Amino acid sequence: MSLETAVERRSLPLEFPFGIARGTTTETEVLFVRIDADDGPTGLGAAAPATHYGETADTVAAVLPDLLAVVEDVGDPHQLERIERRMRDTVRRNPAARTAVSIALHDLVAKRLEVPLYRYWGLDPDDAPATSYTIGLDDLETMREKTETAVDRGYDTLKVKLGTDRDLEIVRTIRSVAPDVRLFVDANEAWTPREAVAKIDRLAEFDLMFVEQPVPAEDPEGLRFVFERSALPIAADESCITLADIPRIADRCDIANLKLMKCGGLREARRMISAARAHGLDVMCGCMTESNASIAAACHLAPLLDYADLDGSLLLADDPADGVPMPDGRIDLGGLERPGTGAVLESAGD
Repeated sequence: MSLETAVERRSLPLEFPFGIARGTTTETEVLFVRIDADDGPTGLGAAAPATHYGETADTVAAVLPDLLAVVEDVGDPHQLERIERRMRDTVRRNPAARTAVSIALHDLVAKRLEVPLYRYWGLDPDDAPATSYTIGLDDLETMREKTETAVDRGYDTLKVKLGTDRDLEIVRTIRSVAPDVRLFVDANEAWTPREAVAKIDRLAEFDLMFVEQPVPAEDPEGLRFVFERSALPIAADESCITLADIPRIADRCDIANLKLMKCGGLREARRMISAARAHGLDVMCGCMTESNASIAAACHLAPLLDYADLDGSLLLADDPADGVPMPDGRIDLGGLERPGTGAVLESAGD
């Protein structure tokens, strides 16, 4: 078998400006990766790099040729372990770039076997939790309107970005228009440990599921301080990047939040899930603002999760890729009629 590879870069606008404690974005740059087998199937993946983790679209574009050269040299997409090891030896950083190739390979392998990826892994599609939908930081009226729109669209689990001097007012506003939704909040490292404990005490009255990354990842003892005193469960995101981080956060949080774009691929993600379970942690899979070309792959992990935060493609104004059906936020793997991840990319001219 011989393999041919290709990369396409696109800038995708968001439906609404997306604000977090570190800033606001209006678009995301995505690099789509194709791996074509000479016997027919094409594997599709995508990278959505985050500058917070040291990646940009330019750095991904720079290293993808080297990573794809590894794939072409190995020649057999089923040699996932060998390809992953060689990619890691070739490019030590740039996890989003390696993730794009990992997704494309898994898509191709499952297509060659004519099964959706979750069946290749032997997972039960009925075990997939619904995804949350994120309300980004904005003025109160805009956040109110975004919440009303999300509820009208059928989303019953919402995530609200915090990290301001009006956090309590934000959550009070959200609850006033969405009293019945499952709700959690994400501070994106914005609070000090003592500030976090005090705020969480106040936020607990709003019936929140948990609080995500209350303090900077560079302060592990601060995370422990909050965890030991928090009135709500704590999820670690920026503190949880790769497999090696799981034992480091195990006594500092309740939930490990992994993301494909920061861990480096689907095999690493599955190892992280297993390690988190072994340490007694619940597991969530989050995302960046991404296309279905990568979100679809993460959806196939959903049966292994307690929580899914896979709304990256739902936040786009227009996604050139179709993926796993998510009516009302429900990850409908059983309704997927295509093999592989289920992602399909329209041509640039469509």
